[in-house]
Amino acid sequence: MQFKIDENMPIEIAEMLTNAGHDAKTVNEQQLQGVKDTVLINVCKNENRALVTLDMDFSDIRAYPPQEYSGIIVLRLGSQARQHVMEVFRRIIPLIGVESLFQHLWVVEETAIRIRGEDD
Repeated sequence: MQFKIDENMPIEIAEMLTNAGHDAKTVNEQQLQGVKDTVLINVCKNENRALVTLDMDFSDIRAYPPQEYSGIIVLRLGSQARQHVMEVFRRIIPLIGVESLFQHLWVVEETAIRIRGEDD
């Protein structure tokens, strides 16, 4: 699967995904830092990449209907400390490919994942 890692995420997330056999590009390496959310999500859409972000705006299914995108993963964590974010993300990597991400929104918390999509 292909992913775009938002600038608010540790860059090591891209490495984790690559090591798991996925194609991951960061916002920074594509020089998209500071672009508007709508620009970023449209780049993801055009590149068929799922977005991985800490930006809760992307969890608004009225603004970003999951069925229009290759997938959105929003981490909603009590702490956004680098190590904590990486630890939580490391736990969800095995679910990619098992649970549907394409045209779905995953809201990831420390102990749960809420999945929204066409079949809701």
